[in-house]
Amino acid sequence: HSFLCVQITLYNQVSCLIIVSLSIVIFLLCLYTIIVYRLPWTWQCSKLMMKFIHAGLNLLAFIFAVISLVAVFDFHNGAKIPNLYSLHSWLGLVVVILYGMQLVLGVGMFLIPVTPVSWRAALMPVHVYSGLLLFTSIIAVALMGITEKLIFGLNNPKYKDLPPEAIFVNILGVFLVVFGALVLWIVTRPSWKRPSEQTLHILHTSGGGEDSTKVGPAMSQLSVGTDAEASEDVRRRNNRLDDQTN
Repeated sequence: HSFLCVQITLYNQVSCLIIVSLSIVIFLLCLYTIIVYRLPWTWQCSKLMMKFIHAGLNLLAFIFAVISLVAVFDFHNGAKIPNLYSLHSWLGLVVVILYGMQLVLGVGMFLIPVTPVSWRAALMPVHVYSGLLLFTSIIAVALMGITEKLIFGLNNPKYKDLPPEAIFVNILGVFLVVFGALVLWIVTRPSWKRPSEQTLHILHTSGGGEDSTKVGPAMSQLSVGTDAEASEDVRRRNNRLDDQTN
């Protein structure tokens, strides 16, 4: 009987370690997936290559999320803990399902060549918003999960007594929020936006092998300037057409 208890305890500890490790991997994958278009050293790759990298990282994150769900259910069943009773478990399951839907729609819309360009343009704002929403939801679910684990896992001393484990996990939660805020800041800054292919071609042909990490702001500024010039040209052509018709 004691040997069986030791086996069950060891199994629960291994399952918990797997869950924590996979959670960290999923968070890092999601973090890099969101900012992969915003990193200046990735601007040397083609847009199609970046789409495949973006989709591949999302697929890896989704696979690890499914494995984590299986490990959680196995851990709960082994420890005789009810499944899907807390807000953390509800939101976690919803996030995984929505993540899968986001992945399928993203591949269908942006990687399949036959998809109409008008559909891609219409779905892009929704795709971006959904990605940011899922990322912030993952952080919220992780914060709820580690807090729930501390509340139910710490008995002597309890969580309210603030033992070293509680301090460590609280600091980890703060870091999650800080990293999340940093990612959202990068994604929403125009200076970190990937320049257009025309701008990248101009800079690569004129700038040679200059370090891309140093020319990131210049690329973005040139992209803005190029877009503005293109808009001005379109406006001038429209005005000439109006004059001719009048």
